[in-house]
Amino acid sequence: MKIADQSNTITTYSIDEAYRKSLDYFKGDDLAARVWVNKYALKDSYGTIYEGTPDDMHRRIASEIARIEQRYPNPLSEAEIFELIRNFKYIIPQGSPMTGIGNPYQIASLSNCFVIGNEGDSDSYGGIMKIDQEQVQLMKRRGGVGHDLSHIRPKGSPVKNSALTSTGIVPFMMRYSNSTREVAQDGRRGALMLSIAIKHPDSEDFIDAKMEQGKVTGANVSVRIDDEFMKAVEAGQSYLQQYPIDSKTPLYKKEIDPTVLWKKIVHNAWSSAEPGILFWDTIIRESVPDCYADLGYKTVSTNPCGEIPLCPYDSCRLLAINLFSYVEKPFTAKASFNWELFKKHIHSAQRMMDDIIDLELEKIDAILQKIAEDPEDPELKRIEKNLWVNIRTKAKEGRRTGIGITAEGDMLAAMGLRYGSDEGSAFAVQIHKTLAIEAYRASVTAAKERGPFAIFDADREKNNPFILRLKEADSQLYYEMLEHGRRNIALLTIAPTGTTSLMSQTSSGIEPVFMPVYKRRRKVNPNDKEARVDFVDEVGDSWEEYVVFHHRFKQWMEVNGHDLTKNYSQKELDDLVAKSPYYKSTSNDVDYLKKVQMQGDIQKWVDHSISVTINMPAEVTEDVVGQLYMAAWKAGCKGVTVYRDGSRSGVLIANTATEQGSQSIFPTTRPPVLEAEIVRFQNSKDKWIAFIGLIEGRPYEIFTGFADDEDGILIPRWVNNGVIIKSRDADGGSRYDFQYKNKRGHKTTIEGLSYKFNPEYWNYAKLISSTLRHGMPIEKVVDLISSLQLDEAINTWKNGVARALKRYIPDGTETKKQRCQNCNSTNLQYQEGCLTCKDCGSSKCG
Repeated sequence: MKIADQSNTITTYSIDEAYRKSLDYFKGDDLAARVWVNKYALKDSYGTIYEGTPDDMHRRIASEIARIEQRYPNPLSEAEIFELIRNFKYIIPQGSPMTGIGNPYQIASLSNCFVIGNEGDSDSYGGIMKIDQEQVQLMKRRGGVGHDLSHIRPKGSPVKNSALTSTGIVPFMMRYSNSTREVAQDGRRGALMLSIAIKHPDSEDFIDAKMEQGKVTGANVSVRIDDEFMKAVEAGQSYLQQYPIDSKTPLYKKEIDPTVLWKKIVHNAWSSAEPGILFWDTIIRESVPDCYADLGYKTVSTNPCGEIPLCPYDSCRLLAINLFSYVEKPFTAKASFNWELFKKHIHSAQRMMDDIIDLELEKIDAILQKIAEDPEDPELKRIEKNLWVNIRTKAKEGRRTGIGITAEGDMLAAMGLRYGSDEGSAFAVQIHKTLAIEAYRASVTAAKERGPFAIFDADREKNNPFILRLKEADSQLYYEMLEHGRRNIALLTIAPTGTTSLMSQTSSGIEPVFMPVYKRRRKVNPNDKEARVDFVDEVGDSWEEYVVFHHRFKQWMEVNGHDLTKNYSQKELDDLVAKSPYYKSTSNDVDYLKKVQMQGDIQKWVDHSISVTINMPAEVTEDVVGQLYMAAWKAGCKGVTVYRDGSRSGVLIANTATEQGSQSIFPTTRPPVLEAEIVRFQNSKDKWIAFIGLIEGRPYEIFTGFADDEDGILIPRWVNNGVIIKSRDADGGSRYDFQYKNKRGHKTTIEGLSYKFNPEYWNYAKLISSTLRHGMPIEKVVDLISSLQLDEAINTWKNGVARALKRYIPDGTETKKQRCQNCNSTNLQYQEGCLTCKDCGSSKCG
């Protein structure tokens, strides 16, 4: 479709048109096509899509970066930039830059992540509310946010208000978490990191908060652990907590046995993959920006995935270099790495990152203009305006960049190196050392042409361990930096690249390949008589199973003469993997202690941090998790997150008040009238309808039976809601009627829902409604229904009830022992009624 404006004709696409075009672009890769259309194709607020394939997106990005290049000497041309970024082959702007560069339809930041904070009396209610508002304002502009809670006074501390004593950390964790869940970002939720210093007296409450069901579901949490604590744990000595944490004359002190707190951290991480650990002294000691701490660059927290430690009101933009594309003759005995092309592209990538800062400053100016033009009272806009003024100052003054990599696992396999082996780790370290040296060299070159960042001072940095490492590795670079300065205060990171790797069709970030081959399911249309049914799920849907090869594993097969069209048995697939360079090098194969050592060695060449997860088998003990944390600290890691297989299954415990039979949100007596929603669904050929009575948006009761049937309930398809009325029959018995308004606004009543259902359905419905009314979490009700051992005749009813209730499971709720049908991950959560894989992004709606 083409639409005309005053100057030219603009091509637009429906979602289906863009999907079909991008599916062809990605050579039939359905997941990559859907991710690109849903997340990155240029679209306006009405859903009109203006790009048909990633080529259109890359031309948009190249045009804008080239425009900035023209401001400076020796500019890159638009054609050169396009060739670097096209097909996701070499350089990949990530997330916000990909979405926002050249986007006239969205007033949003290009920064992927921010950290905010307070100075002075920051634990006042005013300071706490200010952070809450700043967090929301950033998230509505698409940013992920981190902030630290160590400034909040501990529970029980005296305060000069009506409360008399402080409530401590946890209520504010919940406040910030809930705010995150309220902000939508083009079909996704905002991301939040909350951190606290282990030195804070409330750190134990912080560590436990996410273990309690329903609390802090909108945030990642990490603990800032100092060297003193780690040494105390290792030596079995006492440790002093205090508030304020950095004060020489603290108001509150508490001596603790650190091993008790250490075991709690380890246990919770073993159980639920949180909290994450930040080795804070290592972060501060190695941080180049902290050489300017007194000028406002003191690191206080990290972004939601932990790879960018930041000072208050600083932000960062991310870009990844696709390492696989520098392997020549991949998967052969003659495979080699093109170091010269890699170095050349690092310089281009760093230059482009600096251009993106200029583009970000333009975006911030547009945000400030939007705020100025908003009709709100100036006092209401004050915090938002000051927030963006502060962010603009930091972006312009420090010019921080976040250049990283993706496809490390595929790159090593293509070189014939096993991920996690000594040889593979040594090669990976050489890659990152080269990236660090050449990125810093590019920043020095940019300083010659464009000027250094505003507060550069070589004398401040002279004792920084990272800078000294560069000096030892390349003295010429170091002395040029002394002479000319550097364009950017910090440059490097290794971020997660989930959707980026889907579109580049490579392994993600620094991680090994998740699985080189797996089975995927395609839903079967019940009316398709020719379809093969391999699997029927718990709600009666039929699926066909087929084998999916990881793209680069498929390339290995092609290079080595294996038939891609053959229908392999499982044993044949296992034999294939055993012959490949991916054998014993997937995320569940790699020795976790070796991975931690590899991370620590690479960290020496990354001035920010690394987002990496250590995958561990289900049977691993808590002691081993503790050993891994200790090894990570000694290896020089800045942070570490562990994920034990299945650890997110059923680990949340009930709220204590609920356990003691205290109050649910529901009234003890059913109101006579309830708001109600209708859910329609089909099991096999049977059509069903569910009436769900709601109180404050939560299911209170459910009645389900056949629809549009001589024995069922006939309601127009356009009716989706109404009310359920409880009344009395003439014989004195209770009756449930459903009432809705017809298109003329007149009320129509369906009398006696109970009479229209199979009596057995009705009895089970009353039982299930009773569990809902007593406040059982909906996901647990669904588990209960699924576990019922019923006659085959009513299994479709059971599956339908489960399907209807899944729509009401709160976003962020983890599943119990289910696996992703795409990548086999157990890292699944309910998001807006759909079961969503947090690892690969695929989803299934119930």
